Amino acid sequence: MTAAASLSESQRAAFRRVLDLLTERMAADDAALGDAFPYLTAPSGAWKTMPATRSAGYGPNGWDHGNWFCGFWIGLLLAAYVHSGDAALLGAARRRLDLIGPRAEDPNTHDIGFIFQSSAIPACHITGARAYAELALRAAERLRARAVRTKAGSYIAAWGPLDDPRGRASSAIDTMANLPLLYWAAAETGDASFRDLGAAHTRMAAGAFVRPDCSTYHAVEYDPESGVKRRGFTFQGAADESCWPRGQAWAIKGFAASAEAAADAGFFALAEDLGRYFLARLDAGLVPYWDFDDPAIPAAPRDSSAAAIAASGFLDLARLSPDPALAAEWVARGLALLDALARDYLVTEESHRGILKHGCYSKPQGEGVDSAVLFGDFYFIEALVKLLYPGRFAPERSRASSGRVA
Repeated sequence: MTAAASLSESQRAAFRRVLDLLTERMAADDAALGDAFPYLTAPSGAWKTMPATRSAGYGPNGWDHGNWFCGFWIGLLLAAYVHSGDAALLGAARRRLDLIGPRAEDPNTHDIGFIFQSSAIPACHITGARAYAELALRAAERLRARAVRTKAGSYIAAWGPLDDPRGRASSAIDTMANLPLLYWAAAETGDASFRDLGAAHTRMAAGAFVRPDCSTYHAVEYDPESGVKRRGFTFQGAADESCWPRGQAWAIKGFAASAEAAADAGFFALAEDLGRYFLARLDAGLVPYWDFDDPAIPAAPRDSSAAAIAASGFLDLARLSPDPALAAEWVARGLALLDALARDYLVTEESHRGILKHGCYSKPQGEGVDSAVLFGDFYFIEALVKLLYPGRFAPERSRASSGRVA
């Protein structure tokens, strides 16, 4: 039984109400934003924005991720269009795709995957327009160009110009969730080098990021010559040895994607172990604190975005599982998280313009500690659209795979 077929009528109704809210918000808010893109909500509930052109780079105060969110807004416009059929929403998505187009040549960040796999790929799937596929392919080439080849294998540098030693040595767990852009490009072009790099990065990440208990580091610094891990650390978690739930969720998504693209049962088993760790650290509310190991718990903020990403990952595991009984378990776990989000975390106040409240962007930097965060909204909505409109939003699987992991 598919995940979509597992929905009860009450779940279908609840999830449709969420998509109704999304459609209302996107129709009301997009034009008011001008050419800027939202990324998180201020304490007032209004969206904070930045231009799509803001690239990543090193500044006087360290690393600036730039605008890695802009594709998610386009993805939400497209999801609202799939739900509502409102052509104005599709027109708004097309206009904003023109705004982000130059970022397909951005050489400084792995987040180019997030930008274009959430926007150009669904746009191509929904409209059939080849221009959007070409845009995504240009971005995939840039992501492929971030490969660092070492004696131990290859990895994708997360941040910064590759001629900067800081950037060349850096890797982040977030990269795992950027790899689907490479896998899509491999299927689209028949060029196996995209898939091979993703699989190579995944093999190194399995050894460097995943601890013996199946928790994960946020970031790793490699020796770019030998490939040996120098250290594991964090930018956004509570401590270097803590487990940051959003990073754990990125890992679940990414290892599942690699398992599918490479038809690798080992990657799939690891993705399941990462998912089981995530579930084991949850309390009855099913939405994690911003860091599983924050000593301030229970007086610590939650992160609804981590639950949304993990739920999407659990549905991926269900779709890929060769065991129907285990697949049904992953469906149930994913739906439980989505139910909790729709029940307890959905924004209802008119002044609050996001979809999910109580997301946490970056507590160490004091940014968006208790707000709607755009990526949380996106992965929540992505999961709901795939459940209610299977096959309509984006390709469900790589053309190069069977959709199951042997």
